[in-house]
Amino acid sequence: MDIPFKAEVHSELQTEEIVKKFFKIVQKGDTIALNGNLGTGKTYFIKTFCKLLNINDADSPTFSILNEYEGACSVYHFDFYRIKKVEELYDLGIDEYISDPNSIKLIEWAELMPEVLPRKYFEVCLSFLDVKGRMIEIIYHD
Repeated sequence: MDIPFKAEVHSELQTEEIVKKFFKIVQKGDTIALNGNLGTGKTYFIKTFCKLLNINDADSPTFSILNEYEGACSVYHFDFYRIKKVEELYDLGIDEYISDPNSIKLIEWAELMPEVLPRKYFEVCLSFLDVKGRMIEIIYHD
């Protein structure tokens, strides 16, 4: 997979194929920011990604803000949707999580708190094309 990447998908199977290709370039220590409106597939993208790490219980941490998973490596799954002030994330210890070189960080609604993102990270943007169709764009910020 070449980054930047952009593709239309019209099924979950097509999304899974993109996730599998993306998975091959992600390494421990990476942060992945997922952005898109409600229902565009951020959580589905993450669940599919986590299954490739032998994590089968990934679910959106909308109310808890953070879910931690253990599989082939540690995964920290954040959801910034309900965060009102960046201080909430600093109180949670976001700096330590983000700087962990042995984990992968997945952040839904990352665009709401961009100031906590590391200098280098992947951004996955999901948007609606129609009822079933989505556009998936992947960018690397360096």
